[in-house]
Amino acid sequence: MEIVYISLLTIIASWVGTVSGFGISTILVPALSLFYPLTPTLLLVGIIHWFGDIWKLILFKKGIKAQFIFLFGFPGIFATYIGARLVFEIPEVILSRSLGLFLLLYVVFIIIKPSFKLSKKEGVSVVGGALYGLSAGTFGVGGAIRSAFLSTFNLPKEVYIATSGAIGIVIDTVRLGTYISNGANLGKSLWLGLLIFIPTSLVGAKLAQKVVLKIPQKRFRNVIAIFLAISSLLMLLRK
Repeated sequence: MEIVYISLLTIIASWVGTVSGFGISTILVPALSLFYPLTPTLLLVGIIHWFGDIWKLILFKKGIKAQFIFLFGFPGIFATYIGARLVFEIPEVILSRSLGLFLLLYVVFIIIKPSFKLSKKEGVSVVGGALYGLSAGTFGVGGAIRSAFLSTFNLPKEVYIATSGAIGIVIDTVRLGTYISNGANLGKSLWLGLLIFIPTSLVGAKLAQKVVLKIPQKRFRNVIAIFLAISSLLMLLRK
């Protein structure tokens, strides 16, 4: 039943993550941490998330923006390593709720002032990459920060999703390596479960691809904002 439960969650999380550019970890980490210790949860979700990034690149491969991979990726690499090392020392709930509050305030603000966008200066993107990496490494949930910054540039849907996936691969590779080198591991059942979880994540991504193509570009930023709001509430309510 655990395998079935995680597989169904993976399909839903992959669907949300592909449509919005983030969400796989936001859904899976809180749900699975109810049944498993934090360390194996982060490792398992990180592996699923890594493949989710791969699906974004495959399904929207014509949309990658190398500029953002550089601006977000490089500062994110160092921040991710630091965050992944801190995961065993800092209470994850405190960090998660702090991030949730920040994102909720951000969503409320852009609803009140829909024309507002974060600065498009390169320095702002560098800061965003560092915050994203630190968040992803520390408690496995960082895509919402990446999306908050990327949505500022009002990128075409395909470009936004593919670029988001490319940045995610860089960050996920660093944090997975750091988790494993610090002793994180999965039980036999979860390692075997990946043989099912990975294909089901592709199913969710393929279903999402059909939805994304039907969303008007001018409404796409609103879709991201909705998922940001849901994400922030999940983080605030997490125990």
